[in-house]
Amino acid sequence: MAISKDLLDILVCPVCKTPVELSQEENGLRCGPCHLVYPVRDDIPVMLVDEARRE
Repeated sequence: MAISKDLLDILVCPVCKTPVELSQEENGLRCGPCHLVYPVRDDIPVMLVDEARRE
């Protein structure tokens, strides 16, 4: 997955506004407080709550 550090620095969870981090499997962006993982498709983060999955 090729998400730039600059983009990762500005992305936040749409629910709680906490910065997201790369998941351990590196297949999504994880919000710690909400326990949601947002998918990344074709190197584009999908920051929609309906698309996120629970950890």
